[in-house]
Amino acid sequence: MSGLVTGDAVVLGLQPARLPSRALAVLIDLVVVWAAYLLITLGLAVATASLDEAAETAVFIASFLLLLVGVPIAVETLSHGRSLGKLACGLRVVRDDGGPIRFRHALVRGAMGVVEILMTFGVVACVASLVSERGRRLGDVFAGTLVVRERIPAARVLAVPPPPPWLVGRFAGLDLSAVPEALWLEIRQYLTRARELDPAVGRRLAERLADELVARTGTPPPPGVPADAYLAGVVAERQARDCRRALAPASGMAVPGAGPASASFVPPAATSAASPVPPPVATGDRPQSPAAPAAPSTGFAPPA
Repeated sequence: MSGLVTGDAVVLGLQPARLPSRALAVLIDLVVVWAAYLLITLGLAVATASLDEAAETAVFIASFLLLLVGVPIAVETLSHGRSLGKLACGLRVVRDDGGPIRFRHALVRGAMGVVEILMTFGVVACVASLVSERGRRLGDVFAGTLVVRERIPAARVLAVPPPPPWLVGRFAGLDLSAVPEALWLEIRQYLTRARELDPAVGRRLAERLADELVARTGTPPPPGVPADAYLAGVVAERQARDCRRALAPASGMAVPGAGPASASFVPPAATSAASPVPPPVATGDRPQSPAAPAAPSTGFAPPA
């Protein structure tokens, strides 16, 4: 299953991480955690030198649980699935439905990690990851999580599939001005990856996106139209509007829905017709004599 775009920026289309990259991420995490554990243990040994043996044992057990179990759980919870090793390898832990993990997911993964990674030196985790179709270890299975790849090679741009022919043009009057770009991105990525999703998960995601789109546009879909077909039809209408808007400046055509045309502009011809201005008199090479001042009107008409 691919990841899904959510408000926490979990990106749709991520591929499940496999054993080599996951093993490298765990190795980096263990090196960092064990180094911190050894340094803190040396400091505690010096600080607790005056305590009795039982107190020292309790302090060391508490530091072990805090650093090797508590710290990884806290880091995965606060970073929404990114530890230092996963960040270096471009991995991330998400839920089965693609959303960001929470404390309970990190707690189950951390508790199972003590058994399948620390106590068995990673043998159980490796076997479970090899057997699983999506490379999940036991902690992922019990927590309902999945480790996915965030940094993947640039792939070809997938075209959005066209809507059914009977839906073309049916959303020409739909107001799309209130739909944010983030929602358009979710819809486009869902449509390009719909065939890769589990049918039930894809249907739920399409219905959720359709409900959000209806809430933004204020217009319900036509009766009997499936959610995925409705999304494809609206995206096709938006692409058609963008295409007409891009071609309008070159062709001088008005784009429906692109905004009202300017009504304050008056062409030069209309301006001259409304208030005629006499054309300049050609004078040639002769200089003009200064105009005589106009005589006051007396009502006398000179003879012809």
